[in-house]
Amino acid sequence: MQEEYVLRATDIIKSFAGVKALQGVHLEIKKGEIHCLAGENGCGKSTLIKIISGVYSLDSGKVEFNGVDQTHQLSPLNAIMNGIQVIYQDFSIFPNLSVMENLAYNSELMQRRKFVNWKRFRRIAEEAVSKINFNVDLDAKVGTLPVADKQLVAISRALINNAKLIIMDEPTTALTKKEVEALFRIIKDLQKQGIAILFVSHKLDEVFEISERFTILRNGQNVKDGDTSELDSDKFTYYMTGRHFENKHFTAEIKEEKPILEVRNLSREGEYENVMFDLRKGEILGITGLLGSGRTELALSLFGLNKPTSGQILMNGKEIRLDSVQDAMRNKIGYVPEDRLTEGLFLDQSIGRNIVISEMNHFSSKLGIINEEKRDADIAKWVSELKIKVADPNLPASTLSGGNQQRIVLAKWLATNPEVLILNGPTVGVDIGSKHDMHAILHELAKNGLGIIIISDDLPEVITNCSRVLIMRGGKITGEVDPLQTTESDLTKQVTGAAVNS
Repeated sequence: MQEEYVLRATDIIKSFAGVKALQGVHLEIKKGEIHCLAGENGCGKSTLIKIISGVYSLDSGKVEFNGVDQTHQLSPLNAIMNGIQVIYQDFSIFPNLSVMENLAYNSELMQRRKFVNWKRFRRIAEEAVSKINFNVDLDAKVGTLPVADKQLVAISRALINNAKLIIMDEPTTALTKKEVEALFRIIKDLQKQGIAILFVSHKLDEVFEISERFTILRNGQNVKDGDTSELDSDKFTYYMTGRHFENKHFTAEIKEEKPILEVRNLSREGEYENVMFDLRKGEILGITGLLGSGRTELALSLFGLNKPTSGQILMNGKEIRLDSVQDAMRNKIGYVPEDRLTEGLFLDQSIGRNIVISEMNHFSSKLGIINEEKRDADIAKWVSELKIKVADPNLPASTLSGGNQQRIVLAKWLATNPEVLILNGPTVGVDIGSKHDMHAILHELAKNGLGIIIISDDLPEVITNCSRVLIMRGGKITGEVDPLQTTESDLTKQVTGAAVNS
């Protein structure tokens, strides 16, 4: 029966400047269902969401809400009136307004109220947060809240307008494991209230854990849909990418026993203490720990951004001081940050300029004149070597997918010819295919003699791609494991302290 579906999108076609983004896509979601929409970046997921929510018009096809054809009435307001709510990655909230104002404004605008009634605002907000048992200061500025709470504000706001389907676009990208678990509990509670959830993701473990049914897109077309119980990780990866991957453990080919980097009793008050480790050429060293373990603060210290209060750092047996990024670069240390959008890239600058920005002095004469031929050759070299998918290096970096943006940041540091490369969350926010490609690149770099440190809380990532893994907890290195001799479950216990406390 049609009315059992909260959403039916059939034969959706959408083109941009002659390029087909969606080619006859279909998506059906039943009432109270948790459905995963998966696919690599650029597969058409976001375009489909924006058509359903009325942001984009479709070229052809049919969209029904609750059994009623809405194709010719599609608009953001129409979608909301029919109980269709979208929570985008940026949550579309106003950081300078209070929680109460963010929650009540939509409702007030839809009812065309002309005057503010603060008692009514508070009543609306209190009712909204109570629906998910969200305990928050309604007068707090949203911009001051942690990411997980901002997301809960967006979910609470969606429930005000009698939501029947909540579409969550990559909802776990910036959340810790504990916050993801809390979000999943809320999603299950919403399901009990009869609300359907469309969960947009490319993370295998999350898809299997939360969704009952799935739809996978590739190149703007349906590849597969069905019950999640029919899937395993190999099938899921193949449907998404069209490729089969071998999950080989990385084995280091140590170039020489003498360490390239030595860290001795390194401490920074209140952040980490007495950290000790060595790194050799050809090795990929993993450092893992929960948020707040000190892992990122340590990485920043090794790149001159977070001056230690005591201890030593040695490169090739010689003690060095890292008081600035320039010090790190002079000592041939590179750093790929976790947040590439705000820390690693100039998004409005060209792809090419982002790649060579750290070595512009190599292309300049004494008079400051740029040798454009030499510069362009270097850009072409890194685009080719790292297989960066780019139509034109003169386009802004913002036009690329997350995986390709991460490769640009990597290229920027490789262009400086580092001896040690530190990567903080190297595959955060990138899809499965790009993740495998990035890991293959790092394996190759290590085989060519680069010393690599991967800092990540993605345990499968560190187990598969590191030759040794250090565990940080409470600012200290609490253990070291051989990835070939450990399991994800064992490593989880050590990271969380469960192995110690049990």
